[in-house]
Amino acid sequence: MAPIFLEITIIIVLAAFLTSVFRFLKQPAILAYILTGIIIGPLGFLNIRNPDFIQTLAQLGITFLLFTLGLEIRIKDFTSISKVALIVSAVQISFSFLAGYIISLLFGLNAQSAIYIGIAVTFSSTVIVIKLISEKRELHSLHGKIAIGVLLIQDFLAIAILIFLSGFNPQLVIVEPFAKFAQIAIKGAILFGAVWYLGSNVFPKLVEKLARSTETLFLASIAWVFGLAALVSSVGFSVEIGGFLAGLALANSIANYQIIARARILQDFFIILFFVLLGIQMAFGNILSVLAIAIVLSAIVLIVKPFIVMIIMGILGFKKRTSFLTGVSLGQVSEFSLITVFLGAKLGHISNEVVSLVSLCAIITFTISTYLMAGSKNIYKFLNHRLSFLELVPVKIEESVESLNKMLELKNHVVLIGADQMGQSILDALEDIDIDVVVVDFDPEILKKLEQNKVHKLFGDIADLDIQERAHLDCAKLVISTNPDLEDNLLLLKELKHENRKAKVVVMALDINEAKALYKEGADYVILPHLAGGRQIAKLIEDDNMEKIESLKTKDMKFLDLSA
Repeated sequence: MAPIFLEITIIIVLAAFLTSVFRFLKQPAILAYILTGIIIGPLGFLNIRNPDFIQTLAQLGITFLLFTLGLEIRIKDFTSISKVALIVSAVQISFSFLAGYIISLLFGLNAQSAIYIGIAVTFSSTVIVIKLISEKRELHSLHGKIAIGVLLIQDFLAIAILIFLSGFNPQLVIVEPFAKFAQIAIKGAILFGAVWYLGSNVFPKLVEKLARSTETLFLASIAWVFGLAALVSSVGFSVEIGGFLAGLALANSIANYQIIARARILQDFFIILFFVLLGIQMAFGNILSVLAIAIVLSAIVLIVKPFIVMIIMGILGFKKRTSFLTGVSLGQVSEFSLITVFLGAKLGHISNEVVSLVSLCAIITFTISTYLMAGSKNIYKFLNHRLSFLELVPVKIEESVESLNKMLELKNHVVLIGADQMGQSILDALEDIDIDVVVVDFDPEILKKLEQNKVHKLFGDIADLDIQERAHLDCAKLVISTNPDLEDNLLLLKELKHENRKAKVVVMALDINEAKALYKEGADYVILPHLAGGRQIAKLIEDDNMEKIESLKTKDMKFLDLSA
């Protein structure tokens, strides 16, 4: 057994080194893991004597990944998905699948392989997108929320596809497919029903007792994963699906986050070996034979898929900036794409050549999309005047509720940029005083909620010159931006330096360094949410007014649409 320990040591050390290099290059760690496999396998750096053992460890990685995913799924995840995300997902998934399927057939692949490739190019990477959006602090931006909604839908669909594929046998004769589909559906429904019952009625109470000891809880959870994986495998599904169902059964338990924290350590280790194994299985002969189709499919993922998203959002009435940034965020394949083809090859549905093809697409799209997302705003600025065609359906919010004559007469008014959450609280206060208010937002849903408010509404981006003119920034008394984007706020301050030096400008920052940069650029006041919250609590303590806490709670719960 000594050689296997040496092999794993070499794999982990090489992966750690390459991860450091890729982090410096601002590339995702997944690429480093796949490259580790390529160096070890196709380049012959290490002769793996126990490939089956490595494959088993990789299988454990997928199982634990799906286990933690199942643990994190809540019914509220479905209810939080917006109608926009549903529409965008439905159209994007349909067209992306068709494009991948047709291109695969044109390159001579059989229908079954084409289906797998169509599925692979459909999904986008939740891991990469959320990581990059978080780093750019755009999780709560409009395009960030839409992108995450689309990714959530894709993840749910990916799981459903994995469950179906794991129970499908391609060796069936032609007359049996419908019977087989029905059999898979029935078995899947029984499994889900059993898991739902256990998760709702049995495990919450059981886990509550086990949670008194973290070690006992962890061991029981792992035993449940392996036990259900074995059971699921015995009825015709893959062990990986057993991992997902095991997590789903524990999702409603009181200690699910505690289990996630422990299980993720195992997941992070074993999933590395999965991506390394993908690299090991990529032979140069396979790579050269699929290079042409890989380039075409990568172009579909990087260009066509984002373009579909942009067009649909344009039809739904979103501004070109929001449509562009959302589309660019989804321009890569997913880790689920790799898991799907890996499972397909293991089940004998497709060849290793198809796995190499999708892995090559992943390398290309992960690399390019990472840089595209990092520079998306600069790219938008460069293409801005060429993207007007994306605003296919003008949203007439302002004209339906405001008189254009009043807008022309505005002077010494307040411009509020962003009316969601914090902006809504500020707007409530502004409406209590006799002053004209112009609300600027690029989320049509937010502006529609303000139709009963006696304020002027502008749908668009304050960075657009037309919106600046219509909001009369040049004669505003006060400009308040609740947009946390540093770049946008710096641009606003720069514009006001030229247009209206007398206006007081209040902007928002997420940390001290951003606040310093905004003050340096001329902001009159910078809102730091954490600082403001701390000051409010401190004032309550200083005034010895504990009763006001209940009053604040009532107001906040009313704002959150909750009943006390």
